[in-house]
Amino acid sequence: MTSELRTNGSADLVEKKKLHENTSYWAKTPRISVRHFGRLPSQTCDILIVGSGISGALMAEHLCDGERDVMMVDRRPPVRGSSLDSTAMIQHEIDVPLHVLKRKIGEEKAIRAWQRSRDAVRSLVDLAGRLDLDCSMELKRTLYLAGDELGPRALRAEARLREVAGIDARLLDCAATGTEFGIDRAASIVSQDSASANPAQLTAGLIRTAQGRGLKVVSPIEIIDVLPAGGRVACSTADGQLIIARHVVFCSGYEFLRRLESKKHSIISTWAIAAKPRSAVPSWLPGFLVWEASDPYLYLRMAGDGSIIAGGEDEASPQAFDDPARLKAKIDRIVSKVEALLGVALYPPHSRWAAPFGNTTTGLPFIGPVPGLQSVYAVMGFGGNGITFSKIAAEVVKAAISGKKDRDAHLFSFPA
Repeated sequence: MTSELRTNGSADLVEKKKLHENTSYWAKTPRISVRHFGRLPSQTCDILIVGSGISGALMAEHLCDGERDVMMVDRRPPVRGSSLDSTAMIQHEIDVPLHVLKRKIGEEKAIRAWQRSRDAVRSLVDLAGRLDLDCSMELKRTLYLAGDELGPRALRAEARLREVAGIDARLLDCAATGTEFGIDRAASIVSQDSASANPAQLTAGLIRTAQGRGLKVVSPIEIIDVLPAGGRVACSTADGQLIIARHVVFCSGYEFLRRLESKKHSIISTWAIAAKPRSAVPSWLPGFLVWEASDPYLYLRMAGDGSIIAGGEDEASPQAFDDPARLKAKIDRIVSKVEALLGVALYPPHSRWAAPFGNTTTGLPFIGPVPGLQSVYAVMGFGGNGITFSKIAAEVVKAAISGKKDRDAHLFSFPA
């Protein structure tokens, strides 16, 4: 979620996206609603979080310590933004492979980014356990398959560099991939330290936890202006009210601050399904996330009810997801790919959806202070690692607001 942000009467600084033209799998699941105020309970707070998706929820959980006065606002009902579009493959593996990221930002930074991503998954799984969140959080392994973008030689280089970084990666050749998984691919990498969950239940559970520590959630509230106000930040709402905060954090998902538009960031379209198999699935599948080094690529996993959740067929267009004809063609293509890869037959999908999402040239998110706006922070550009990067964002922004320096903040700073 995000709101429309203007400064001094300038053009809109937040681009809104139309979401949920279709119904995602998670929208049908229970325990995803949270109580909230229909009007502002107060017009001042220490921290204002704009957005009630997974980024905002993790931010609230990290910042609500019983001492800070934290408020969350959303122009949509809570937990009804882009987090519902996630397939919740909580991977430590970044969209841009480690050996490719090395060429983009250097070996030391690339390795540290991947290590931080791995650590974020581990800490998120631990957090869900400590808070006893009922969100189907499960540890998973990942099967990364060679494809038309990366073949056996590239996967070998990838596995070697991951070994240097201390990141688990077991390289399999064609024969071993076929023996272990029954899949005919030239090579594959098997890794640990990934997970899956119900993203809506995870988001709602985190918000409820933060509410227990004093978080106030308000909806519908749309922020239309933000201005400095004597060492604080003044935010005006669409209905003419004013919120004064010490700090403001825009957890805007795939809708982004226009003032941060960059050639390094783009919005692309993706499609996804949930379908029950009509034949037996491979015995290894429940414990794995599967994705491939292809363009467009396929990714899939199993949900607790036995549904196969799969997605992909991404297009470099911010509008393509809204095309009904494309929806049918993309869904048919994803179903065919899943059936061919796993050797199973699927019933017609019981859920199918399309959505826009943010992408960056490095696969890394942008996290940190908004240039030119003191005490205003933003989180954007998540790619395929939205939940993982949301955990990192909560840690980085918490450190900044607390007057500390996160050791990896420079890896995710906004481009100049």
